[in-house]
Amino acid sequence: MGLCFGVRDAIRLAHERAAAGPVTILGDLVHNETVLADLRARGALIRHDPADVPTRDVLITAHGASDRRIASLRTSGLNVIEATCPLVHRAHQALRRLVDGGFHPVVVGQAAHVEVRGLTEDHPGCEVVLSEEEVDRLPERPRYGVVSQTTQPVARVRELVDRLARRFPASEVRWIDTVCQPTKDRQNAAEALAGRCDVVLVLGGAHSNNTRRLVDTCRSRCARVHWLQSAADLDPSWVRATDIVGITAGTSTPDSVIDAVEAALRALAEPAEPARAEAA
Repeated sequence: MGLCFGVRDAIRLAHERAAAGPVTILGDLVHNETVLADLRARGALIRHDPADVPTRDVLITAHGASDRRIASLRTSGLNVIEATCPLVHRAHQALRRLVDGGFHPVVVGQAAHVEVRGLTEDHPGCEVVLSEEEVDRLPERPRYGVVSQTTQPVARVRELVDRLARRFPASEVRWIDTVCQPTKDRQNAAEALAGRCDVVLVLGGAHSNNTRRLVDTCRSRCARVHWLQSAADLDPSWVRATDIVGITAGTSTPDSVIDAVEAALRALAEPAEPARAEAA
């Protein structure tokens, strides 16, 4: 659970660049407000519009960006620094190989997510699907090449790829699995954890896709699942004295948040001090 290597490396790079001089991060480095608040405190600027970058150095987030977007930034005179996760780069490369091989590109993921926008912007006409209904609306093509957002549950991606293949049996459907290993590991661990707990706390940012998927996975195995961004969100009424409580966390959740929630839970579990008898 918690930070994956790609996020740790992105945060480390952002800290180094902020210490070296003015830098603007183009978008949320990761989807976690604790991390973003710390970056602002270190002097990093966060902007979402490329036209609103006030520094020469601009940092691409861990979610990556299209070649088209990066080229545009460089053409405008900015020094582009990439904090892109290597496994997101791998997804870009996989999609490029499929397109170069003559396959029509399809991405399984959230159309509005920054990672998915980065994947699709270099490939006009690229389809984005996340439901059976969206797969059913695709037009027939002779060859489909499929990748996915790196934080999608791999079982769900496989279901949609299989549906696409059944819908167009005469078409060639080639899938390259781009779900990252940290996502797979956390999904498997969360499922095992939820199956033996009375209540599960899932820690992560409100806009974190991989955290949302962890919540969904835990709810499939446990009836009482709560999504927290910090220890301040912990409601003591969620847990009973006899409960087994599990904690898991998304890939952009820092250790400090996990430690704080664990400490708060342990404080709840400690027996209250017996009241001192008043002197007669």
